[in-house]
Amino acid sequence: MSTSVMNSRNMVSVIVHDKCAGTIAAVHYAARNWSPQPAWTLPGGKAEPGEALDEAAARELKEETGLLVDPVGLALIHVIHIEQGRDQAGQFVLFIFATDTWAGELTNAEPDKHLTAQWVPADRLPQPAFPTSAQALAAYRNGGPVFSRYGWSVTAAQ
Repeated sequence: MSTSVMNSRNMVSVIVHDKCAGTIAAVHYAARNWSPQPAWTLPGGKAEPGEALDEAAARELKEETGLLVDPVGLALIHVIHIEQGRDQAGQFVLFIFATDTWAGELTNAEPDKHLTAQWVPADRLPQPAFPTSAQALAAYRNGGPVFSRYGWSVTAAQ
């Protein structure tokens, strides 16, 4: 009898919202093998095995932007179940956190991955943007829903 293990990955993103300026922190990803053109996205990345999601979000934010947040101060605002990642390595779950409290200056802390990191209007990401980041930002702006999916075919109730 063979046993198969589901390929499931956890990803995190952070919406850092400067409410006074009406802006959010965003990064402009350079073209990669899984992203043929540069695209805007929310800072974030993969949670390591055994790493708490809020701590992963704070770590990824610091690694990509230099911004420092307390994981305890992050609010989970949206979850997206993605059927297939751009890397074609299977499904994953993206947990989006938000905060309006941070320390440090926004910088492009990973110039090997990103063209720039900058404050952009909070109502939408510049184009082109990762669809899931735009979806998460819309949910944040609209106060919900707390869950959505991306890439899954629509199925009728049985």
